[in-house]
Amino acid sequence: MAAKTNNNTNDSSALRELKDTIKTQAAEIDRLKNELTKNGIVAVKKKVVVPSGGHAHGGAADNEDILDYKEKSSFAIAYERVPWLAVFLFSLSFTALIMNGFEHTLSKQIELAYFVPLMAGHGGNTGGQAVGTVLSALSAGIITRQDAWKVIGKEATSGLIMGVILGAMVGPISHYVMGISKHVATVVSVTFPLLSTIASFLGSSLPFVCVILGLDPAVIAAPAMTSFVDVTGLLCYFLIANQVFKAFGLEL
Repeated sequence: MAAKTNNNTNDSSALRELKDTIKTQAAEIDRLKNELTKNGIVAVKKKVVVPSGGHAHGGAADNEDILDYKEKSSFAIAYERVPWLAVFLFSLSFTALIMNGFEHTLSKQIELAYFVPLMAGHGGNTGGQAVGTVLSALSAGIITRQDAWKVIGKEATSGLIMGVILGAMVGPISHYVMGISKHVATVVSVTFPLLSTIASFLGSSLPFVCVILGLDPAVIAAPAMTSFVDVTGLLCYFLIANQVFKAFGLEL
């Protein structure tokens, strides 16, 4: 009987020790969970930082905006973006002035008008790729403001290469497949490299400009690039057309 009582006491003691061990482990697990959660939040905050190159301005406000985006209302988002879109919309009015200034050239060579949307779309696509790449690299901390000229030079060179390749494809296709005149096809081929270079240059440089000025590159860089590329690309297109037509001996 005494042995049985002793065994029961030992079992109870072992059970208490097991319960204490479980409680200790549960407390340790909770502590680790809390620590991991805090570290995860810090990591997210660090991940969305847009580096300001070691300077005080241009980074903190953007981090808060990105983290608060989920909680923002549609009205708040629109309120922040409308002023900049209005500015860029006004700048796009210069395209109408350019078209009006080269109305005589268009009336003589109506085929030029066929490629105006193509030029605008290609410039926007090329610049958009550069903007997206640079913004992603800035956000991840892969590049900083000190890398600006290196990045811009790399993107502009790649834009030139892409323009040469695409121009060599689009020109002959437009002439031999679409039946476009040889002089207009030549204009398209020559314009592509210059347009791609300008678009890549602007697309890679504007995010850095926004960061330096303490503005939000995610909101401003892409529409600014599109507006500037449309205006400069269209102007280059018609200026090149005038020179090519003169080389072909055409009267304007």
